[in-house]
Amino acid sequence: MIVASGRSHRHVGAVADHLLRDIKSSGFPAAKVEGLPACDWVLLDAGDIIVHIFRPEVREFYNLEKMWMTADLGNQDQA
Repeated sequence: MIVASGRSHRHVGAVADHLLRDIKSSGFPAAKVEGLPACDWVLLDAGDIIVHIFRPEVREFYNLEKMWMTADLGNQDQA
């Protein structure tokens, strides 16, 4: 999974469009796309690779990275 940010709606859409063209020209099956009309959060599902492209405010709101954060284990089993 790749999580990326664009600076604006237009930038998010351009990054997504560029990735879609690269995926297609590389001979991979067409990626599934969600969110391209609004360009706040675009999801590209290319099977083994999933790409999330956010505007900064939307990325901060959803905070997907938090799902993979490890818990602070500093207080456990201190010797």
